[in-house]
Amino acid sequence: MNPRHFLTLTDCTAEELHALIRRGIELKRMRRDGLVHEPLKGRVLAMIFEKASTRTRVSFEAGMVQLGGHAMFLSPRDTQLGRGETIEDTARVISSMVDAVMIRTFGHEALTRFAEYSRVPVINGLSDEFHPCQLLADMQTYWEHRDDIRGRTVVWVGDGNNMCRSYVNAARLLDFQLRVCCPPGYAPGPQWLADPRIELIPEPSEALRGAHLVVTDVWASLGQEREREQHPRDLAPYRITDGLMELADPQALFMHCLPAHRGEEVEAEVIDGAQSVVWDEAENRLHAQKALLEFLLLNDDRQ
Repeated sequence: MNPRHFLTLTDCTAEELHALIRRGIELKRMRRDGLVHEPLKGRVLAMIFEKASTRTRVSFEAGMVQLGGHAMFLSPRDTQLGRGETIEDTARVISSMVDAVMIRTFGHEALTRFAEYSRVPVINGLSDEFHPCQLLADMQTYWEHRDDIRGRTVVWVGDGNNMCRSYVNAARLLDFQLRVCCPPGYAPGPQWLADPRIELIPEPSEALRGAHLVVTDVWASLGQEREREQHPRDLAPYRITDGLMELADPQALFMHCLPAHRGEEVEAEVIDGAQSVVWDEAENRLHAQKALLEFLLLNDDRQ
């Protein structure tokens, strides 16, 4: 039986995503109540990092331990992934020894090739195309603060990157309106906009008007440093300011997947202000991913 993978949000149905969100909220409550819950005793998660991260490593490693299992950190120096050994061979070997694999990588194609040859569930911890685990945390955070996101209006502001594409997938599955607000040349391809729930609005003051959730990201991610010189010139008008947030719904929330550069993509007054839920959002990586690990590993047992 082929294992369930989580490479994009579309690897789940809308019903499964709703269940994951509810379960993440429940696991968070259980943790705060001091309840011990260890359904993954004896299980091992291999964490392959080609791209560094604070939140991804800490949340997956802590989450696996809290569920009774163990997490194994593998840096680029610790594997031969795509170098001295083919991705296919690496997948066969590692997946024969562990119960699940989380990969944080630059190239999404390497992730899909690894999953094709893996015996166990593979989780996308981030690729250049998608960041689905962050969307689980974001959606859980919105549910906790404002309830169901269905029918709400979300604005993505900045570069049409992996987070933007993941928000497109979330809008399609969870049935909310997404306004993509990017400067010319930064928007995702037309295939990402071919849905009545997705609208490209290049002008920030128009895009934020009446929005219920405003989301942005850094202007140049790790691995894009060569683009940093050009990005500030193009993206400066897309900085999230108090003035822009005033155009949104009075109950609007602000999210950022972190790390943030105050004064670049967002003003300090916004990210540290009353509408910001970025710290809940960051913590929820832990709880949402625990729900995901349960879903993939225990579901795999039932097959």
